[in-house]
Amino acid sequence: MGLQFDHPWALTLLLPCTCFILWMLAKTPRLTGGRKIASIAVRSVILLLLVALVSGLTPYVRMEQRDVVFAADRSASLNSDDRMADWIGDAIASKENDDRAAVVSFGLNASVDRALSKEGEQSFSLRTNVNKSFSNAAGAIQLGAGLLERGGRIVLLSDGEENVGDLLRQGKRLKELGIAVDVVSVPKKQLNDASIDSLEVPASLKSGEKFSFEIKVTSSFAGQAELRLYEDETEKVRETVALERGENRFALESVAIDTGLHRYRAEIYAADDQRAENNTAFAFSRVDGPPRVLVIEGEPESSGNITASLQASLIPFDVIAPEQLPVELADYAKYDSLVLNNVPATRIAEAPMRNLGAAVSDYGIGLVMVGGKESYGLGGYFKTPVEKALPVYMDLKGKRQMPSLGLILVIDKSGSMADGKLELAKEAALRTVELMRDQDTVGVVAFDGSPWWVMEPTKLTERESVVSAIQGIQPNGGTEIYEAVNAALARMLDVDAQRKHIILLTDGQSSSNPGYSNLTSTMVDNDITMSTVAVGDGADTVLLERLANDAKGRFYFSNDQSTLPAIFSRETTLMSRTYIVENRFIPAIGQAGNWASSFSEGIPAVDAYVATTAKETAETVLLTPMGDPLLARWQYGSGRTVAWTSDLTGKWAKDWIGWSKLPDLFTQWLKWTFPQFSGSPYDVQADWTGGEAKLRIRETSSGSGGTANLSAIVTDEQGNRADITPIPVAPGEYTGSVPIAGPGVYLTQIGSGNGQNGSVAGFVVPYSPEYRLTDGGGADKLAKLADLTGGRVIDPSRPEDAFQGALTVRRNLHDVTRSLLVAAILLWIVDIAIRRISVPWRRFTTRIINIINYREKTKTKAAEPIAAISRLQQRKQRTGEFYAGNDPIRSEKAHIAEKPVVTKAQTPTSVDPSNSPISQPMPSSNSINRLLEAKKRSNRRE
Repeated sequence: MGLQFDHPWALTLLLPCTCFILWMLAKTPRLTGGRKIASIAVRSVILLLLVALVSGLTPYVRMEQRDVVFAADRSASLNSDDRMADWIGDAIASKENDDRAAVVSFGLNASVDRALSKEGEQSFSLRTNVNKSFSNAAGAIQLGAGLLERGGRIVLLSDGEENVGDLLRQGKRLKELGIAVDVVSVPKKQLNDASIDSLEVPASLKSGEKFSFEIKVTSSFAGQAELRLYEDETEKVRETVALERGENRFALESVAIDTGLHRYRAEIYAADDQRAENNTAFAFSRVDGPPRVLVIEGEPESSGNITASLQASLIPFDVIAPEQLPVELADYAKYDSLVLNNVPATRIAEAPMRNLGAAVSDYGIGLVMVGGKESYGLGGYFKTPVEKALPVYMDLKGKRQMPSLGLILVIDKSGSMADGKLELAKEAALRTVELMRDQDTVGVVAFDGSPWWVMEPTKLTERESVVSAIQGIQPNGGTEIYEAVNAALARMLDVDAQRKHIILLTDGQSSSNPGYSNLTSTMVDNDITMSTVAVGDGADTVLLERLANDAKGRFYFSNDQSTLPAIFSRETTLMSRTYIVENRFIPAIGQAGNWASSFSEGIPAVDAYVATTAKETAETVLLTPMGDPLLARWQYGSGRTVAWTSDLTGKWAKDWIGWSKLPDLFTQWLKWTFPQFSGSPYDVQADWTGGEAKLRIRETSSGSGGTANLSAIVTDEQGNRADITPIPVAPGEYTGSVPIAGPGVYLTQIGSGNGQNGSVAGFVVPYSPEYRLTDGGGADKLAKLADLTGGRVIDPSRPEDAFQGALTVRRNLHDVTRSLLVAAILLWIVDIAIRRISVPWRRFTTRIINIINYREKTKTKAAEPIAAISRLQQRKQRTGEFYAGNDPIRSEKAHIAEKPVVTKAQTPTSVDPSNSPISQPMPSSNSINRLLEAKKRSNRRE
């Protein structure tokens, strides 16, 4: 055991402390004698404690032991967890009792499997979770160094093929810390593996141009394989190829047809391939050519006037139903603009609805909505991505006079409504509440085996309570429709509203089917309508459709539960019966801009339109007499959109259909929405390191105007997007990080800081380099690391060598800072007591001596009361005998005579006649008084 001082210079403070103590001995007149000596002694100890604190006094015990941290590479290239765990277990079993061991596992991340301890283990297993898609050995030895207190060694078990971090750079830091790194080269498992290293296509193509897919394949075996090439999700080429051991290059021919951005994917399939993670490669290209338009029509063959205008302008187009909209976002990149012709939102699934908005904002594709009875608010677009993209709101804002509405939602909450159905039904109810006004009345009744009022019919002045009640609905129970509809009807009869409507939603069949005719006839008699929604094939569609027809409502059947919010908002809009404005008028010109010349010769009349509200920053080109937008446009992200709130079938705008300028005018609308760029002025590269990719954005030679403030939106193949703000690192170069889920093609919308007028570029994230076929050069790097840090290359067959290094002598320190501080504070209190409290030591000593003497006297006098009592007892006995007629003297003498008493003369004693009992006098009163006094004295002593 020894002592160490963290700040030895502080020991020089002992000299002034000694001088101060001597000064106190000579110059302390207030204290004298023992008090002075005691005070100076306590102060001296306090000063010593303070000097010890300042100097960092620390006791220690010298210990000789080995500290070893094992770093186990658990990445996918090795996949040898059990083998390494056994090796580490054998090494730990061979250590000395005082040696300590810790274990760190690593892939992309590093984690501690075992803390540094002396415990030995017969068996060991690697239990922590690591991301095996990457190998970060540098991070592992950095974590291992943090586990070692001073000195020690790290044993790295790896193949040395890192792909994250810099192992040798980290080794230099460990050398400075005095930590040696021993290495154990773990060989890879030999697999039959064919991997696609790269897929190359031209960055830009022309429509109709032939091109080649350049594919590089590395294989560890020779054999047959099949190559497949995909454009987006369409297979373009399939070919059988012969693989040779090592590098293989192939060129497959194809033709670029569809314009726009396209994702390409190459896949290889071989019967003997034992690893699938490296069988896919990605690329992308832009195909330039004539613009193409996608027309989505709500009714078959209702887009004749639109397609005629496109044909007159020689613009290629495709016509589909809303159910045929692509699910993949990249499939929209082949089109320059999209036209929604009287399409209800209830027929557009969740993914295509989301992609329509993303295609505009992220890809710069145009969007035009043409009105009709199934469009805008009447089509259920309230709070949808399409509404966000268009220049108009679906609801009516401002002071427009609208009838008061009364709505009761009857929602099935039975157990079958779980799995997301009830959640979407609640979302639909919430969207309905948001669409209604404060003076409207809404009620919600949920039902299973019996109805349950979630919210009694009430005005929407307190929307928060209504929202909270709807969110609390939970699925359970059976299905009983009749009682729920009957309860809703009974309450609706008492509602004071101009328009009354009930919406019934269920996915099942009622447990009983009594006659509903009385309910529906009561509804009709009281101007109450009811629409029904059947969710899934299990619903009683016959009953629900009959109820909707009898109650003058609408019937909806949905196999896609994501359309429920659109159905409810559409019903709410239709209930007001004010969104369709039927009144012949001549539109007025508003913010026409460069479109004003098209109306210089007059504007045809319009007979009807769907009422909407223009957004604040939109340009309202044509206005109705009520101030509603008839034609509006605006910029949304990278794209542009146009809203025409009348129709183009001839029912509402027959004068426009007969107008000779309509084809050119409609083409002008479409061309205004076409992407405003033909190529991207940016080149984007990405380095994928696990959960994120580091982007490098560089301006190309065409330039982008030298924008210093960029914004970027990255979109994956599923339409998920992430916003980033690239940071300038050099003139024309930027960098940023974005979360990445996995390999694939990612599209990037890059623009100025306000997100407007952006261009679209792309980048490819390949599979992790962990799955690449390599030449096994990692062993050389491990040897360099060992040499750099002063470590060893350990034979894999000798795990016991891990603890054969030199012993590390270390000090087991004990921190006594708190103890020294507490002792100094307590002694300071004692010093104050000595100086402030005056103790009369002489009187105190005298009192102690008196106490001791008193105890001694008490011991000597303790026998006196006992003797006095004995004499009193004898006198009492004699007195009793006297009054009893006995001669106490004679008895006493006889008693004495029984004992032979030898005197000097040995002569017999004569008897005095005067001592006879007859002549013995009575005890005197003085004798009795003396006896009583003696007794009292004895009692007092006791």
